[in-house]
Amino acid sequence: MNRTTDDSKILLALNKPKGYVVTRSDELGRKTVYDLLPDWVFNDGWMPIGRLDLESKGLLLFTTNGKVGDTLTKPGGCIKLYEVWVRGHVTDEHIAEARKGVESKHGLLKAKVEKIGMGGAKTKLKIELDEGKNRHIRRLFGALKDPKFGTPLKVLELKRISIGGFELNIESGQWRYLSVDEEKVLIGGFD
Repeated sequence: MNRTTDDSKILLALNKPKGYVVTRSDELGRKTVYDLLPDWVFNDGWMPIGRLDLESKGLLLFTTNGKVGDTLTKPGGCIKLYEVWVRGHVTDEHIAEARKGVESKHGLLKAKVEKIGMGGAKTKLKIELDEGKNRHIRRLFGALKDPKFGTPLKVLELKRISIGGFELNIESGQWRYLSVDEEKVLIGGFD
């Protein structure tokens, strides 16, 4: 992809498919997100901002600027939105618990949750986080029980659809530079 003058020099976006590890190399030999990107992304030291686990998909940003990465990952730094399918019936009580927070061995896990659909014994949710601990959404729902069966709710599909004001608009497995305007919306005027 040829860079234009409108392209950000410090941010690019990837639509990560399931089955890729967010790491520079994997000792188990699994595919990494760098397998989806040109060699220069790895060689020039572009680093992922945050993580998506192996089974998750969606928006992943990369930067060469550590300050930008820190700003976008620090708690309260920016809002991240996810579309999630959960096995089980997510009730209003679950949504209230998720907002209040669920104590876990990883600390308090909480999220803003909105129910956007149902499909059989599955619930589709929109989830908003302003901080993300390791496997935050999966652990949060795993701590909640299905009222009918008494089993933990399970995240079946997780897709990050936006970070800050930047919305995912790239095909799965594809990447592009952010524009200078998108960069400004996301990180403001600092360099």
